[in-house]
Amino acid sequence: MPERDAVTTLRALVVDDEQEVADAYALRLRGHCDVETAYSGETALSIIDESTVDIVLLDRHMPGMSGDDVLEALVERGYYGRVVMVTAVDPGFEVLDMPFDDYLCKPVERDDIQAVVDQQRKLLAYETLGEFFSAESKRAVLAAEMNAEQRDGHDGYAATADRAQRLERRARRLLTDDSILDQFAQIEREEF
Repeated sequence: MPERDAVTTLRALVVDDEQEVADAYALRLRGHCDVETAYSGETALSIIDESTVDIVLLDRHMPGMSGDDVLEALVERGYYGRVVMVTAVDPGFEVLDMPFDDYLCKPVERDDIQAVVDQQRKLLAYETLGEFFSAESKRAVLAAEMNAEQRDGHDGYAATADRAQRLERRARRLLTDDSILDQFAQIEREEF
C-alpha cells in the first residue's frame, strides 16, 4: 500500500506566547503535517477541546497559563495525544514528574522539529493501534458468538464497538502504512 501524504493525516498544535516563535515553528512544519498555532495556554486548550490534535508542541514559560499549567490541564481532561515541550526553560529534576513525551531546548532546528513530530506520530499511531486491537477483538468475538439482539441490548457492547470505530479511524489517519489493520481484520475469532 502506498504511503499517505502526512499533510492530510497528522495534526499538530504549536503553543508559544511569542507569536514570532510559534509562527516560525509552524512554518517549519508546513508541508510536513497539518499545523495550527496558539499564542496562549487558554487558546491552546480551546483548540484541543474543539478538534483532534495529535501532537502539542508546548512552551513552558508563558504569561497567564504556563505550559506546565496547560500540561496539567491536558492530563485532567484526558488528552489523548503526545506532548513535546519546546522551551528555553532549562530542565531541572521537576521534569521527572511531568507527563510530557519529549523535551526540546530552544532554539530548535527545522530537521529536529520535524524528526520529533515524526517520532511522536509513530508512537501515537502504535498506541492507538494497540487500543484498537484490544477493543476490536472484544467486539469481533462477541459479534461472532452472540446474535444481534443480544449484542444490541448491551450498552457495553455498543460502547466498545463505537470506541473501536473511532480508534480505527485515528489509527488509519496516523499510520503511513495501514495494512496491519487489514491483516488484523482477517483473523477468525469464532469457534468452528
